[in-house]
Amino acid sequence: MEIRRPFGRKLIMGRLAGYLPVLDWGRRYDRQALLSDGIAALIVTNMLIPQSLAYAMLAGLPPIVGLYASILPLVAYAIFGTSRTLAVGPVAVVSLLTATAAGAAATPGSAEYVAAAITLALLSGLILFAMGIFRLGFVANLLSHPVISGFITASGLLIAASQLKHILGVEAGGHTVIELGRSLLPALPETNVPTLVIGGAATAFLFWSRSKLKLTFERLGLPSGAATLLARTGPVLAVVVSILAVVGFDLEAQGVAVVGHVPQGLPPLSLPPLDPALWSTLLPAAFLISIIGFAESVSIAQTLAAKRRQSIRPDQEMIGLGMSNLAAAFSGGYPVTGGFARSVVNFDAGAETPAAGAYTAVGIALASMFLTPLIFHLPLAVLAATIIVAVLSLVDLGALRRTWRYSRFDFAAMAATIVMTLTAGVEAGIITGVALSLLLHLWRSSRPHIAEIGQVPGTRHYRNILRHDVLRSENVMSLRIDESIWFGNARAVENVIQRSAADRPRLRHLVLNCAAVNLIDASALESLELVTHRLADQGVDLHLSEVKGPVMDRLAKSSFLEGLTGTVFLSHHAAMKLLAPDLTETADRADQPAMDATKPFPERGSATA
Repeated sequence: MEIRRPFGRKLIMGRLAGYLPVLDWGRRYDRQALLSDGIAALIVTNMLIPQSLAYAMLAGLPPIVGLYASILPLVAYAIFGTSRTLAVGPVAVVSLLTATAAGAAATPGSAEYVAAAITLALLSGLILFAMGIFRLGFVANLLSHPVISGFITASGLLIAASQLKHILGVEAGGHTVIELGRSLLPALPETNVPTLVIGGAATAFLFWSRSKLKLTFERLGLPSGAATLLARTGPVLAVVVSILAVVGFDLEAQGVAVVGHVPQGLPPLSLPPLDPALWSTLLPAAFLISIIGFAESVSIAQTLAAKRRQSIRPDQEMIGLGMSNLAAAFSGGYPVTGGFARSVVNFDAGAETPAAGAYTAVGIALASMFLTPLIFHLPLAVLAATIIVAVLSLVDLGALRRTWRYSRFDFAAMAATIVMTLTAGVEAGIITGVALSLLLHLWRSSRPHIAEIGQVPGTRHYRNILRHDVLRSENVMSLRIDESIWFGNARAVENVIQRSAADRPRLRHLVLNCAAVNLIDASALESLELVTHRLADQGVDLHLSEVKGPVMDRLAKSSFLEGLTGTVFLSHHAAMKLLAPDLTETADRADQPAMDATKPFPERGSATA
């Protein structure tokens, strides 16, 4: 017993560390990591404070909610997340989705609206946690890259357009570019000039600071690394200067809208709303927020982890993000996920462990306790400028051109996502993109590429007869099926085989090269059995080559192999050497085989190829 206890304890700790990654990296935490994480946290905190306020405003929530969503969720992710550098918190796209979903359930600005946003965080947390526990992270794969790219681009444009009212100092609203345009154009004559000056100046400065502030610091003699980090404080500088301008020139009296009173103190710990009717209303939106947030977050985490030759675990990431959203729900926040810009800053600042996020949470908590009175005079136009500059960096219209050149199908999905998001709203956009992607995938899969192949002279390679000068036999035809065979394309495969055989009256053998076939389902199996019988009636034997082990195992469990008129060959060259020896003679003389080329598949049902 004394010998097994340490092993049992180690096993238990290993399993716990699988769900609590902090137990893994925490054991190796040292002073150097503390210093690196502390510096990164200081920089990210300065960046996150204005972003949190701005994104809460984008979500239609009081600014303090943005700070609440940047405290306990960061601590939760530090405990449950697997990425060393992902920075969790409010982000633009999720804030927009929150505004759309909460606005459909309650009046913006009301207590019910805030309750709806908190409920979204709760539902998103539960959905992500459950999907992580049951290892359902593959669901996010339904969001193809073109759809995600198109959605983010359209959302960036939509978010930027929605913030123009704060830059102009006018009343306007809408969930689509059409609605926003109809409300903004009539309000243009009422533009508040001081607000436009502040908003325009802040926008111009923030754009300039992204590209030029680093160079300015370097010209002042700062090292490149220090200049890069200091350049990230541009939004903080814009906030400070604008507050001083509002106070110094009494711009509030001239109609400049400011944030106003922001409650001081730590986030209130309370039970989220447990209203079944509200839950049922918000559940579809919460699922959408969960999937989009996870897809965006895991993409960022994997990219940053690869740069340091680290890895993440997507299913555990779901648990980590789920716990972060649950923490937001119980502390008065709204849905959160990993943010691209702040994660890159966290990475560049040298963060070594998720503890950097926990230290950032401490910084945000201190800001909530002591700095909120200073935010009273912060112009809304500056927060709008912060949002505009952040989201426009996500817009990639060039992706349309690149995708068009590569794939018309993916372009159609991307373009439809952009158009629907801009004209019908974010939910309609993403649903359209996903639905169209799946339909196009099914359509392509139902029309598999099947190529007749021949031998490249003097080699053992077999290629498409339409692309290469190859050798063929009058009595033997080789067809390569470049797709798994399933009920959606089984009839198409059957028709191609039948037409190909009908066009070759002297045909005696037909070989199906199955190197690209990963699956043959029951419907496809029935079609292949029917093809075998029809070919046999025409005096043609059906053979298979290069069948993968898992596929062969399933075929061995059926009666297909017993009724097969031909042979299953380990390689396509082995089939051709047996069926068309004159064709392969040159290649065999040039390159003697290391094994018996005519040896059929080892044993039916026991293949490992």
